[in-house]
Amino acid sequence: MEDVVSPAQSLSKIKHIILVLSGKGGVGKSSVTTQTALTLCNMGLKVGVLDVDLTGPSLPRMFGLENRSIMQSREGWLPVSVKVPVSCKGSLSVVSLGFLLDDRGNSVVWRGPKKTAMIKQFITDVAWGELDYLIIDTPPGTSDEHISLAEQLRWCKPDGAIIVTTPQNVAVADVKKEINFCRKVELNILGIVENMSGFICPHCAECTNIFSSGGGKRLADQFSVPYLGNIPIDPRFVEMVENQGASKPSLAELYKDSSLFEIFQLILRKVLDQNHPPRV
Repeated sequence: MEDVVSPAQSLSKIKHIILVLSGKGGVGKSSVTTQTALTLCNMGLKVGVLDVDLTGPSLPRMFGLENRSIMQSREGWLPVSVKVPVSCKGSLSVVSLGFLLDDRGNSVVWRGPKKTAMIKQFITDVAWGELDYLIIDTPPGTSDEHISLAEQLRWCKPDGAIIVTTPQNVAVADVKKEINFCRKVELNILGIVENMSGFICPHCAECTNIFSSGGGKRLADQFSVPYLGNIPIDPRFVEMVENQGASKPSLAELYKDSSLFEIFQLILRKVLDQNHPPRV
């Protein structure tokens, strides 16, 4: 009974939970997680991000938090806050294994049981407080970590999963496995997004389909799941991530003025319009 109750206690003040999944690595899942969180925050919502991609915990770097650490309190681990604009009514906080590593170059060489135990601790021992949305960045593929995460969240009523693919056939084929995984563990699929769908020239703003396009839409139609939209490669987003600093505008502030913010607003509006009831 403890395994069922403990996660619910840790997540008891979170209204919505969304998982971000991918069938393989290298499709930009962490970038989609980051931009999903930034968009919801800039829409005035209280957002938490949980990074359980133990093979490559990149979110501290994405949010410019590499020099920060997780603090312990009587209630559990305290999420690390992200700087947001004064005009923004939302909030943003992050928990990641990356905060526990001394250097971004260190690897996590753990066997399955230890990874499973760490995921359980991330789910049960973080003092999130009140949140509108918790976004969970998961490991790629259909690994033991996926199964552990599904078991931990089974009784917590997550809204479901956003599945990330790229236009290439090899990525689309792997996403089919992810869709089947979600159906086997009874995890709702909120929709598919096609990442890296074209390249935006930083000089003329023209979008070129360097990897082709349409694979995600065809996959969504084949499996009768919602198609949320295309996300192009925009070099300016990479510049925003890499140029963060204490004396510079925050990523949340810079992102609000980018073209990608408008694209993600349309994507997330399709998710919000599904009207999933709050967990609390």
